[in-house]
Amino acid sequence: TVDGVSSVLIGGEKKFAIRIWLDTQKMAARGITVLDVERALNTQNIELPSGRLENNNRELTIQVRGQLLDVEEYNNLVIRQDELNIVRLRDIGYAKAGVEDERSIARFNSKPSIGLGVIRQSKANTLEVAAAIKQRMDEIAPTLPEGISYQFPYDESVFVERAVIEVWETLGIAFALVVLTIFIFLRDVRSTLVPALSIPVSIISTFGLLYLMGFSVNIFTLLAMVLAIGIVVDDTIVVLENIFRHIEDGMQPYEAAVKGIQEIAFAVIATTLALVSVFLPLAVIGGITGRLLLEFAFALAGSVIVSSIVALTLSPMAGARVLRPVHGRKHGPVFNYFERKLEGVNRRYERILAWSLRHRVVMVVIAITPVGASFYFFSRLDQEFLPEEDKGRFLALSINPVGSTPEYSDRMMQQMEAIVASTPGIQAYFSAVALPFNGPGDPTTGFMFVRLTQGDRPHVRDMIGGPAGLGFRFIAEVEGAISIPILPKAVDIGFSQPFQLVVSNPDLKRLHEEVQALQGEFRQAGFLANVRSTFDLEKPEVRMKINRDRAGALGVSVLDVARTLQILFGGEAVSDLKLEGKQYDVIVQLERENRMTPEKLREIYVRSDKGNLVQISNLINLEEGAGPNQIERFQRQRSATIEATPAGIPLGNAMDKAEEILARVLPDDFRFDWKGEARNLRESSGDIYGFMILAIL
Repeated sequence: TVDGVSSVLIGGEKKFAIRIWLDTQKMAARGITVLDVERALNTQNIELPSGRLENNNRELTIQVRGQLLDVEEYNNLVIRQDELNIVRLRDIGYAKAGVEDERSIARFNSKPSIGLGVIRQSKANTLEVAAAIKQRMDEIAPTLPEGISYQFPYDESVFVERAVIEVWETLGIAFALVVLTIFIFLRDVRSTLVPALSIPVSIISTFGLLYLMGFSVNIFTLLAMVLAIGIVVDDTIVVLENIFRHIEDGMQPYEAAVKGIQEIAFAVIATTLALVSVFLPLAVIGGITGRLLLEFAFALAGSVIVSSIVALTLSPMAGARVLRPVHGRKHGPVFNYFERKLEGVNRRYERILAWSLRHRVVMVVIAITPVGASFYFFSRLDQEFLPEEDKGRFLALSINPVGSTPEYSDRMMQQMEAIVASTPGIQAYFSAVALPFNGPGDPTTGFMFVRLTQGDRPHVRDMIGGPAGLGFRFIAEVEGAISIPILPKAVDIGFSQPFQLVVSNPDLKRLHEEVQALQGEFRQAGFLANVRSTFDLEKPEVRMKINRDRAGALGVSVLDVARTLQILFGGEAVSDLKLEGKQYDVIVQLERENRMTPEKLREIYVRSDKGNLVQISNLINLEEGAGPNQIERFQRQRSATIEATPAGIPLGNAMDKAEEILARVLPDDFRFDWKGEARNLRESSGDIYGFMILAIL
């Protein structure tokens, strides 16, 4: 096992199984039902401990070896025997080595493959889990059969690792720029050393705090460190400037350090508390926004607290040791140049300060105006939950009509593969149909994970958008399916489209009608693309009603009818096979040509309690119709989800336009809500307003 792995999704899984394919006509000709086959497998394919032999010295366990071990033994299995003949499995069908699930399909670069989707635990480190998986695959590689290889078509750790490296580089650049800026204003190497020393001390100490809190070094904590570099030196510069002022007045460095820190210690503490009160509330924002900003907030608040401690302890000590009296010192041309410039700035500042003190009411208005303007402009800015990011990869969805078979969905996926393969800048792609997410895969849905080349290539947004982009080509060239390329976000939060509107009403028929009408309104308005609903009442189905009176008169059990259909048309594991310490299923099902139309249901036979064969057509009434593809509930209410992608506008704007339409056309007894990325955006927007007010207070 690999530490940190929560679960593994397998696409295109081909787990070994014995498949038994039956022929209805051959079964009817020999008077055999599928329940006879099930009974024969359960009674003749067994392995049981059967007691023991004992004498005075030894004990021997009796083990009945009655299990069938290969395909030939299954084909020779006796289903029924009488005085005249023996009916074996091969007389009514055949057994062959196969796979459990034939509906899941996967390919890598259009070649058959099996995909493993590794999901890490919520608190596991992405880079550590990815490195452990790659190490384990390197260990396994020599044991793979000839012709079998492995690739990583979708690897989140590559982007994370690259992003972390870039943030480290930014951290170094920020440190250099801050030190240079301090030097320009202090104009003294010794004076610059003190704040330059406080930066790494504060940053390293903050990393220690993160370690004690169980946080990791990631993009958010490193971004906090980049921002903190400019903040952690503030207190140190204030302390240093006050000490330096006393030295200029003639004090010795030690005395100046003691007096300087005594004068402004409480000011430093007050500044620290003010900054912490601004940053720390970020950690208590609700929803996914709070989870994303939790480590960022603690890292930033922690760095501010550490920097104040450094400013109150290390900085005065370093100032007393490093600074020198300034009287009698001669300065070079660089110092004199900046001194003249800064003196001019000081004179202008003195005039502005004097004017401000004479016009206090005006200054209060000027101070309040930006606060109000902030709320005003924030409410009118375009809003998105997460920005788009070129991660060198993207995801594409294939959504097929309700009732589509895996073969149909696979044909649509192959058309998408051909388009992707002909697009420059694409390195590899992995596609899967009926990918199992927490259960059997949906045969109407396909996924494609596309990896782009590194280096010189268009931005992923340009590859997907525009008249020559993949999005337009999917619409124009893939007929019979909705094909959607999804731009990657800065933080991955799922595989769904960003716009997800939930409409609720207990009446399924009315719900379906209103959802269809809303989709039409959204398409006509033109601000959404790839509009679809997850709820449909048009899924084809065959409704079978059993005539209980007739079944009772003929001695046929309703349970036998249901079990017969379950095995023949559903493909049930009715027995098992043990090989080399592993257990595999034995699955019984009708051959494909015997289960292609509803009329094939009438050709099935069941056995009555008197041993006679009764054709199911004598017991049932069939009716073709349509029903719901699923019953979705949102907050305990029957609901349907409308999914879409904003067409050239931010998600927040699309949601506002949708709510205008909802207010106009949605009946009063219907409810709507948002989920997914749209819901996160709504929740975070409200939280941000509260956070801004709290920060101001």
